[in-house]
Amino acid sequence: MRDSMIKRRTMLGMGLALAMGLAPAFDAAQAQTKELVVFAAASMKNALDEAAANWVKESGKPAPKISYAASNTLAKQIESGAPADIFISADLDWMDYAASKNLIKPETRVSLLGNKIVLVAAKDSTAKVELKPGVDLAAALGSNRLAMGNVDSVPAGKYGKAALEKLGAWDKVKDKIAQADNVRAALLLVSRGEAPFGIVYATDAAADPQVKVVAAFPEGSHPPIVYPVAATKDSTNPDAAAFLTYLRGPAAKPVFEKQGFTVLNKPASAS
Repeated sequence: MRDSMIKRRTMLGMGLALAMGLAPAFDAAQAQTKELVVFAAASMKNALDEAAANWVKESGKPAPKISYAASNTLAKQIESGAPADIFISADLDWMDYAASKNLIKPETRVSLLGNKIVLVAAKDSTAKVELKPGVDLAAALGSNRLAMGNVDSVPAGKYGKAALEKLGAWDKVKDKIAQADNVRAALLLVSRGEAPFGIVYATDAAADPQVKVVAAFPEGSHPPIVYPVAATKDSTNPDAAAFLTYLRGPAAKPVFEKQGFTVLNKPASAS
């Protein structure tokens, strides 16, 4: 029975990703095109779609092909030869992984954005949860599950687990987790009413009118959330440098801030 449940959750995660237009796997046909290909964390979809559209209007360049998925999935795809020109990760770990495998051009790497994680519920929920040390989130869940990205690999899931451990809530909820393949899939579980609560980025909560923020996790309860960006080692597309410059520039800043990101735009090297 456990195997069947795991298979069902895996299929659900893939279905949710497809429903949201995310790209859990790269298309080999992309290797035959000269268009700019960007691999970006799923939580960036709304902001990056708008920024890319603005860049196309301002530059006259062809629209980039953007594939969204969990950062771990994207890093592994690039390692397997996926034809990406730019990689944007939702955490430092997976960009560090790409750097360790010589998959990026280190001189192009920048810590572009910051974010926060929040606890969300359906928009009509009356639930109240105070995220402080000793919080009994398991009691609030009852017999239901908490939607999160995979806690071992998806950045939002790792941040969420770290925060719950810091608050002393993890041991009681660890058997009540509905783990998703990426943070947007976790968000959709709450939006569709399949989970009463979810841990997502603040930017995800802002992007879905069917959910509301119940509480924000305290600063210091998890590592800082940083989105690094870099050109890939094998990219030869001349538009990659131009698009990276645009994302770091003043025109993109209000787009990111409107979606709830903090613009960092700091050069960074792998740790």
